[in-house]
Amino acid sequence: MSTNLTRRSVLQLGGLAGIALAAGCSSGPPAGTATWAMWSSSAAEKKVWEDFGKYVEQQLGVKSVATLTPSSGYPTKLDLQLVSGTASLVTALNGQLIPTYAARGAHRPLDDLIAADPDFKLDDFYDTSRKISGFNNKTYAIGFDVAPTVLYYNKDLLKKQGIPLPSRTEPMSWATFRDLAKQLTKPGEQYGFTCAPAIDDLVSWIYCAGGNVMSADASRSALGDPEAMEALQFVIDLFVKDKVTPPIKNLVTESSLSNFMQGNVAFMQNGPWQVVNARKAKFDWDIIPFPAGANGSTPRVSGSSFAIPSGVREGAQLDLAWKLLKTLTSTGALDIYAKAGRNNPARLSAGSAFQPPPDNLGIVQDILAGKVAGGHAFDVTTNWNQVKQLLGQDLPRTFLGQVSVPDAINGLTPRLDVLMRQHLDTVRQATARKG
Repeated sequence: MSTNLTRRSVLQLGGLAGIALAAGCSSGPPAGTATWAMWSSSAAEKKVWEDFGKYVEQQLGVKSVATLTPSSGYPTKLDLQLVSGTASLVTALNGQLIPTYAARGAHRPLDDLIAADPDFKLDDFYDTSRKISGFNNKTYAIGFDVAPTVLYYNKDLLKKQGIPLPSRTEPMSWATFRDLAKQLTKPGEQYGFTCAPAIDDLVSWIYCAGGNVMSADASRSALGDPEAMEALQFVIDLFVKDKVTPPIKNLVTESSLSNFMQGNVAFMQNGPWQVVNARKAKFDWDIIPFPAGANGSTPRVSGSSFAIPSGVREGAQLDLAWKLLKTLTSTGALDIYAKAGRNNPARLSAGSAFQPPPDNLGIVQDILAGKVAGGHAFDVTTNWNQVKQLLGQDLPRTFLGQVSVPDAINGLTPRLDVLMRQHLDTVRQATARKG
């Protein structure tokens, strides 16, 4: 995934790309059109964004034109549009990439627009959503969804084994979770747990142990610290020592959802964004808070937002962009999003629209509001894609027992520290230009 394209690199993409960009410059939507970009990889998602478009036209009285791109190709396409000056007035951003785009100056801070608009209430958005949408003490985006990692469980499987269903509100301890996973495992028949063999899932355990991927000042990797090491070893032991997880056939394509949907896995770590898919299961299931470590139940909270590219001009164009962004993240729009079951809305006032099944779905809003358990906004760097790529090279091998956790982390740490220093340099540069 490219996150640092230049005009020269765009031109080097060659013929068809150049033609497409030229066409975009000459035949784009007329001035006054509410243009916005979003990823969309299914018919259900497309329907939601079409409904968003109708809502925009009703609220703003202007034509809405949405550029929908499959999620796998969205960042690359957005890079091309930003560089070529053909980006929409408002673009969707995955929370993991907000610092990357903000540090590059690709999107503008929104604090001045928020301060000048007494009708816009930022405190109607969950605190974790606001953290995810910020960079360098500035607001660069407004959230449309936000959700904590939770634990899905197969109620039928537990009942069949005569095991009492877990508490709907009280997170179980790691020890209790491990015992249950072992009790519910019958190798070759059924398994106690499934998660993805990647840092995105591991980080929830690290947060619950009181650790992080990077140090508090982001100057070095913190994966070698005792808290992170405890969490990593705990999860890897579930795979390698306790063998409570389905055998991994392919590290790249391994899917916790696919494992869970087969009906022979008791617990799955995932987010509420998978509810719409899990509803297709042929067994009874529900969700509960993430298991609590030494730091409590504080798993990863992820989210996505809408932002305004820096290329949007001051005046009428920026005025329309701000009105569009507010409309796309309004309670009315997020009610559409929630009722479609896509994910949990980023606004507190839209939260009640996200209805069951499953029965305990309301726990998501309680966690975000701090009423039950808790959550940890996903901490990322301005070069997070590079960090993930590096971690994806060696860390997954620990899930196969090919390398120990200490050896993997010791080998990764020097290279991670280099990326952390690069991140700090990027932050300093962004601060110097007031970005």
